Amino acid sequence: MVVAANNRLVTVFGGTGFLGRRVVRCLLRAPELSVRIASRHPERGRQLFGYDDPRLQSVEVDLRDEGSIANALDGAYCAINAVSLYVEQGQETFHSVHVESARRLAARARRAGVKRLIHLSGIGSDATSPSLYIRKRGEGELAVRAAFSEATLVRPAVMFGPDDAFLTTILKLLQQYPIYPMFGRGSTRLQPAYVDDVAEAITRALLRTETNAITYECAGPRIYTYKQLLRTVAQAARRQPMLIPVPFAAWHVAGWVSELFPRPPITRNQVELMQIDNVASVGMPGFSELGIPPRSVEQIIPTMLRESIARTGS
Repeated sequence: MVVAANNRLVTVFGGTGFLGRRVVRCLLRAPELSVRIASRHPERGRQLFGYDDPRLQSVEVDLRDEGSIANALDGAYCAINAVSLYVEQGQETFHSVHVESARRLAARARRAGVKRLIHLSGIGSDATSPSLYIRKRGEGELAVRAAFSEATLVRPAVMFGPDDAFLTTILKLLQQYPIYPMFGRGSTRLQPAYVDDVAEAITRALLRTETNAITYECAGPRIYTYKQLLRTVAQAARRQPMLIPVPFAAWHVAGWVSELFPRPPITRNQVELMQIDNVASVGMPGFSELGIPPRSVEQIIPTMLRESIARTGS
């Protein structure tokens, strides 16, 4: 693709994922930007967005290969790393994806003369955390900033939206079963962020004139306990489930057993995440600094319900 002289090219790594494809759509609304989707399966990008937009292309990339990354960055003004991993599989580990690949991409972006780098992390990322997932997210942030000191970090809270792996799963279970097992007593605090709002935040962060290193924490307008969130979703779905507290020790055993199967429905790392509050830090810049009024679960859940009914017919 030849990029017009008045267009700035943005390479979105992981541009076919849950968040990445929303980022691509937001970027394409800015007429001064062109987008290159860099993913392992470029045909997926073409299927999602079609072939007709002259400002869009889809290329294959292997984040373990520096030459592949360099090709994806060729001519780019900005790179966005929206690649993530939630369940380790074989050579794809939290360390390889969130630390090694993130460092490799950032270093290559610096060498390629990329002007802006936006790295997607998560609220609570901490290189000293006992949780492997959270620790590797934190180490990844440090690795990115070491290689590209002006990188913008975007830390979303747990994200929700149509076809997510969070509220969609909760909604499905609440609709199917009269009893719902909770993580612990349901007291973990969550501040869910609507995925489209996060995508808009990334786009606005890119379009800002400031190039100094900054970290945004993008969280929704309301903090829930896990139990309150379940009640909110159940009420929207017109369900009255019995919420049963299940000790975290039991969940860890369930995760250990589940990990013996090829596609575990739950892992011990996921259980660990549900033991830790997922809310924005006081004083950190976020949606408000980017001029975005974040949407709540209550605003979006009716749409998710309609889509669920359309898919299942019930």
